[in-house]
Amino acid sequence: MATKKTDKKKIDPSLKARRDILNAMLVHAPFDGWSTVSLKQAVKDAGLPNGAEELYFPGGPLEVIAFWNGQNDEHMLAEMAKLDQSKMRIRDKITQAVLLRFEAIGSHEEAAKRAIARTALPDGLAFSPKILWASADAMWRAIGDTSTDFNYYTKRTSLSAVISTSLLAWLTDDDPKKEKAKAFLDARIENVMQFEKAKFQAKKRLSAFPDPAELLGKIRYGTRRRKRRG
Repeated sequence: MATKKTDKKKIDPSLKARRDILNAMLVHAPFDGWSTVSLKQAVKDAGLPNGAEELYFPGGPLEVIAFWNGQNDEHMLAEMAKLDQSKMRIRDKITQAVLLRFEAIGSHEEAAKRAIARTALPDGLAFSPKILWASADAMWRAIGDTSTDFNYYTKRTSLSAVISTSLLAWLTDDDPKKEKAKAFLDARIENVMQFEKAKFQAKKRLSAFPDPAELLGKIRYGTRRRKRRG
């Protein structure tokens, strides 16, 4: 007897448990913060046994925050993949990626504010840069960036700063359309584009100058040849 095929994707039980805990914790975080107490309550609400947080989130609440950000990054990547980017300018692509990333927060803005406050504590200071870098990297990859070396790092560093400041503007803008936050984001993206333009122009100007090593080589070996002729 033939086995019926199914289009349903199998979800890793561990991933499902982590998502269930996260969803439950997003309910408690606005009131109780991203704490051990709220994590334990989230485990209970998710229908998991006591102590399950040690299995799924051994890093505690901070690991849940990192996981949430990772899920939002994946949402952004999936939505960007649906767009026809062939006729979009780079700045428009990046702007869209940031907006999709912020919109993934949805109705959990208070939880996001509490997450920022939690990562500002001493034991969470190392988390924010990693989270921002991961998001910036995901956004550049989403628009097909293939830069390497110096460009790779400067692009992600610049965008990390944009995400950080623009997120605060997004979370403090009570307007449902987020007009002020979007205007703020546009200004920050413009700064990044101007920086990239200036960097490109500087690189182009420098390429017109002779290679110092090549010059030194010519001077060195040219001097030797003249000595031999004498």
